[in-house]
Order: sequence, then structure tokens, then C-alpha cells
Amino acid sequence: MRYFTNRLPDYTAGSPVDIPHAQLRGRVASIVDAVVKHVQPRHLQNCQGGLYVGAAGIAYALWYITQTDQFPKEALRYQGLCKQYLVGSVEYEKSNKIKREAGASFLCGACGVDAVGALYYHTSSSQSEGSSSHAAAQFLESYASFAKICTPMNFLGPCGSDELLVGRAGYLCGVQLLAQKLGKQVLSQETTNSLCEVVVESGRSYSKRHQSPSPLMYAYYDTEYLGAAHGLSGILQVLLGFPNFVKSDFSASKDIRDSVDFLVKCQASHGGNIPSALHKCGARTRPAKHELVHWCHGAPGVIYLFAKAYLTWKDDAYLQACLKCGEVTWEKGLLKKGPGICHGVAGSGYVFLLLYRLTGDKKHLHRALQFAAFLEEEQFRREARVPDSPYSLYEGLAGTACFLADLLQPEKAEFPFFNVF
Repeated sequence: MRYFTNRLPDYTAGSPVDIPHAQLRGRVASIVDAVVKHVQPRHLQNCQGGLYVGAAGIAYALWYITQTDQFPKEALRYQGLCKQYLVGSVEYEKSNKIKREAGASFLCGACGVDAVGALYYHTSSSQSEGSSSHAAAQFLESYASFAKICTPMNFLGPCGSDELLVGRAGYLCGVQLLAQKLGKQVLSQETTNSLCEVVVESGRSYSKRHQSPSPLMYAYYDTEYLGAAHGLSGILQVLLGFPNFVKSDFSASKDIRDSVDFLVKCQASHGGNIPSALHKCGARTRPAKHELVHWCHGAPGVIYLFAKAYLTWKDDAYLQACLKCGEVTWEKGLLKKGPGICHGVAGSGYVFLLLYRLTGDKKHLHRALQFAAFLEEEQFRREARVPDSPYSLYEGLAGTACFLADLLQPEKAEFPFFNVF
């Protein structure tokens, strides 16, 4: 099986849920120390992989932890470390002789580094206000410059240009992030709407050519993925994050909603999960114990789309879809691939923090705390796999640190770059 059997105690209705603040702070601090010990920020080999598995992701985690206000004694040190990992990432991107198009990748390329730079300098207390504001503005200007790269429908060629990790949806995800965190519009409304229109037209065109059952469909390296990382759900979620666009284009809004409803139907035939790709929808192509229940592929990632759909259209069917994602994650989310957020236990734990914010039901906070506790159990330490990038934001402990820090502020918790509220 891909997951450990869940023998954790579930919530008893009416019971109090206590957050072990001191213990969680200690665990976050220990993880930060381990990351710093094993990942040198100025070694260029550690900067490959951008936000996803590179030093830029560690910089973001350190920045995010300081924003929780739960670590006042460590805040200055963490800010300094954040800057070191950021500087290393900037140097790497400047020395990297890849095509400019690849830089438009939010999670894996240069524009993701720009986003972290803007976040860091916007909130930095280590420099004068004027110099920090100037540096933040430079990073924002650099980020905005990638919009022209993303505008052609097939700017990445035949691999697919719309998905979250390297494509147009990822770039737009960064635009949302900067607007949420900085209160600044990186792009004009006209440019933003234009990019959203390209995403919709790309999905329509592909769907028509391949006679897809969903009005919008996309492929990444010839596979019609449905999940958050490479597929339909991540793209739709990003589009819903631009309400001005959705409200201004009835036809696009209808196609987006009908595509969300298609995924809800897929969930109904897969026991609460969502298959990784379109060709697996409607028929079980692998035993249930081997299905993918990850953020990248499956319910723990698609839940963010369903949550955004619920918040957008206030239709209870989408909330029920979220709750089904929660149940399958509780059953199959103690993943053996490690502690990370992409395909690890922390990513599953974030499902319950999202549900807690959506519903206020303490059951979900209890479940999130149980998943956090499982990371400390001997069975997990002994039997879980070590990720390829064990200290990174998405595969490793940097993302785990964000999850544990969010348990200290569950009413504000957000999966990195996936805040649907």
C-alpha cells in the first residue's frame, strides 16, 4: 500500500481540542535547525528546483514562519536565514542559462524567486524602509515582465503551457499570492484578464480537439491530468481566484463551473478520491489501496478547487465534495512517501486545516493534530521513505514546518500558495 493504515483516534463529538503550542514551536525550531544544517544557501546546486525543491522554497518557508507571530525570539534569525536562501536563489537564476520561457515557471523557475524576493523585502525589518521598498519594487517589476512570456497560447511548446508547476496557471497563482500578501496588483486588470482568457481558450481548444467530457481540458506531456500539480483542478482553482474575470465573462464562468462539476462526478465514482488522469475516470484502473491520494494527484489537492467553488457559488454540493475528500484523506492520507506537502503526511494534514477553516468543526482540527503527531511515531520514522529533496518546501521538511506552524494558527492556515479564502 501507498499509505500506513490509520489507527489514530478519531474525534469524539463535543470533546475539547487542545493545541500543544510549546511542543509545536519546538518541533518547528528543530526542523529549521535541521534544514539549515543540511542545505547550504549559497551552494548553487541547492538552488535548483525553485520554490518546489530548491533554496527559494526554504526561503519562503522561513518567511512564512516569521509571519505567524508565533516565533518572536527566532524572528530576526529566521529573517536573516531567509535572506541567505533568497540571495543564493537569485544568484543561481542569474547564472542559469536556460530559456527565458522556463523562467516564467512559478514553482520551478525564476519568477517564483522574484515572488519570494518581493515578499521578503516588503516585510523586512533588517534594512531601511527606503531600500527595502526599492528592492521589493524591483522584484515585482521582474515578476511582471514574465507576463509577455506567458501570453502566447503554446509558449512552452507541445508539453503543455497551462499547468501549475511550470505553466501559465502557476504564473497567475503567483499574481494572486502577491496581491493577497502585499495588497499590490502586479499586473493591470486588462493583462490579468487577458492571461485568464488564454487559459480558458486553451482548455476549450484542447477539449474540442479531443472530444473531452469536460468543456475545459488540458494535457501535460500528453497526459490529461486532473490533479492540483499538473492538471485540470489546479488550473480551474487559479481561474476562480480572479473573481473580476469570472464575473465579467459569462461564457468562461459557465465552462469553468461545468468543468468543476465534471470533477465532482468523477469523485462520485471513485469513493471520494479523484483519479490522477482523465483516462482513469469512470473505471477503477488500479486497486483502491494503490490509488494516488496526494496533493499533487488526488483528493488532497482537488479539495482546494472544491473549496474555492463553494466559496464562489455557495453551492452545498461543493462543500459535500470537500468533506468526501476529507474522509478519503483520513483513511488513506498517512502516506509512506515522507513528511512533505506534495505527496506526504503534511500535505494530507493540510486538508483538515482547510476543512476546519471552511466549517469550524473541531473534528478537522483534531485530525490535523493527529496527522502531525503521527510524524513523530516510530512506525513513520522507521518505515517512511526519504524524499529525493528531504529538506525542501514541497517534498521535505520545510513544507512540514509550515504545516506545524499553521497548527499554531489554524484559523489562518493555508497550504503554500493555495489560499482559497
